[in-house]
Amino acid sequence: MPVYNTSERFLREAIQSVIDQVYPNWELCIADDASTRSSIQPILVEYQAKDSRIKVVFRTQNGHISASSNSALELATGEFIALLDHDDVLTPDALYEVVHLLNQHSEADMIYSDEDKLNEKDQLDSPFFKPDWCPDSFLSRMYTCHLGIYRRELVNQVGNFRIGYEGSQDYDLVLRITEKTDKIFHIPKVLYHWRIHSESAASGIEAKPYAYQAGLKALQDAINRRGENGVVQQVQGFPGHYRVRYKITEYKKVSIIIPTRDLGEILDRCLESIFTKSTYPNYEVILIDNGSVEDYTHKVIAKWKEKEYSRFKCCQLDIPFNYSKLNNYAVSQAKGDYLLFLNNDTEVITSDWIEAMVEQAQRPSIGAVGTLLLYPDDTIQHGGVVIGMRDVAAHSHQYFEANQPGYYGQIASTNNYLAVTAACLMCRREVFERVGGFDEQLAIAYNDVDFCLKLLQQGYRNLYLSHVILYHHESKSRGFEDTPEKLHCYMEEVTLMKQRWRKFIDHDPCYNPNLSLSQFGYSIKQFANVEIQEISSLKASCDEIFDFALEVPQPGILTRINTIQFIGWAIAKDSSIIAMQVIDSMGKVLKTFPCNWFRPDILKRYPDRKLAENCGFCTTIEINQIRGKDQLILQAVLQNGQYILLERVQIKFINPD
Repeated sequence: MPVYNTSERFLREAIQSVIDQVYPNWELCIADDASTRSSIQPILVEYQAKDSRIKVVFRTQNGHISASSNSALELATGEFIALLDHDDVLTPDALYEVVHLLNQHSEADMIYSDEDKLNEKDQLDSPFFKPDWCPDSFLSRMYTCHLGIYRRELVNQVGNFRIGYEGSQDYDLVLRITEKTDKIFHIPKVLYHWRIHSESAASGIEAKPYAYQAGLKALQDAINRRGENGVVQQVQGFPGHYRVRYKITEYKKVSIIIPTRDLGEILDRCLESIFTKSTYPNYEVILIDNGSVEDYTHKVIAKWKEKEYSRFKCCQLDIPFNYSKLNNYAVSQAKGDYLLFLNNDTEVITSDWIEAMVEQAQRPSIGAVGTLLLYPDDTIQHGGVVIGMRDVAAHSHQYFEANQPGYYGQIASTNNYLAVTAACLMCRREVFERVGGFDEQLAIAYNDVDFCLKLLQQGYRNLYLSHVILYHHESKSRGFEDTPEKLHCYMEEVTLMKQRWRKFIDHDPCYNPNLSLSQFGYSIKQFANVEIQEISSLKASCDEIFDFALEVPQPGILTRINTIQFIGWAIAKDSSIIAMQVIDSMGKVLKTFPCNWFRPDILKRYPDRKLAENCGFCTTIEINQIRGKDQLILQAVLQNGQYILLERVQIKFINPD
């Protein structure tokens, strides 16, 4: 712990937070950086005398935080070091949680936790719930930060803290450490309180403006060390956020692949934006026409064949809509080394959009590259995909204003996501072919998510680029799953995705388990005490239902929960149930989920009902979704198009005792 002219209260609280650790096997190594305040030395001497685990060195000359931290490091004898600023506070279980992880993962070289702020009223706020290790996100900003724990041998090996990087000395250190190891672990718990006061970096950019220049310098050094030809830029308007622009080694052909059917005006706008705004010198557009019948659409296609005869090609594939099959076929007709999948209802905004995507797609470690997509009102349609959100996957920060940074800079910076939307997605042809392209079983939904997860499985990382922007009029080409037929197909694809990718649906390492999976904006999961007051059957609506049961929830009080489970089974009389839904009293759908779980107990009860074996359902509704509501209604969606109300669950939020 480097110390310099700390306020007495803050210094005592920092030291005391170490003494109060429930894990006892620690040493506190303090280096006073020639403080001029007369109170500092007596405090440090006092604590050193009280506890033999506290070691102190008094520097005779002020050297700033890097030199002071190195002096503290010289005192250390532990296998691991943890960094603590002289005015911050550890939670009592911080070191316990670290050692608990080390007992499970002795190979760990670096560990970091979540953190929050301790304001001037001694209140905790602004928690930062971080993703697991995301190498490209880290090239955008120092997000691991507090609490950081590092294997001491590795810190020594990379040269400790470097003079000249003060303010971002920890960023510089971690950039060098992560070039030597990938054994990096994240504890998704707040273990560190970063104090906000006028001289702290936590208070804002004015406190330590030099830190951001030091961060840029550290990152440029890292890019140079790694032999990557790139230039680091500050993200304008967001200090402490950086963007690496890589030099394109070879301007290979990019094949822009656009599936379409009718909607000629939308298609024309898309093509116009590509051909008039794009500055990349070597691309082709492959239009895959899925049976257009409108005269105007044919005229648009003919116009662009004539205007861009060397760069525009239209292929016909008149089959029932299957997004995966259309794109796979188009790839077979494409000549490019890079494949850029694009919806026909997009419009290019950023003129060097292709260059920016190629910069990243050319990197051997990168699989899919996605972009920032906006609705016409300049709110966000896509800023990366979170797996597990809204049951299978959903877009990050959807409906947020595009000029906002997002959750700790998530919108404004380049980030790793497990998936990005294929409404605008680039990859190298070689990686596309390596994973077998898009899965044609997924005709409508989640084919892009599945593709990205297959890339991940092969060791590639997927990226979202904040500086590549297009407009997107989402699903205008197809509409939504608003008919029983579409919903039936959708639920089949949901089931397939859950079977195939349960690991990532349960935990997206680019997200954080403390954040909501029902809301798009990185909201914190809410906990509450809820009383299930009454469950009443809506019998008057059940003529189409042979039998059903809602087994969970049951009346009673549920304490400190963040979800309410719905478990049960249902069998229709003459139709089949294609989905179940939980709606609120106003009819708003909160969750749509399959009714196909294996229930041998129900088959035993009704052996003559062919659908009885797979008639179960199970889902959860987050507390975030139902705050302020007093009832939830379970309904079945039948293949014949009927929506059947089954049960009403009366709920009440109650205050803790």
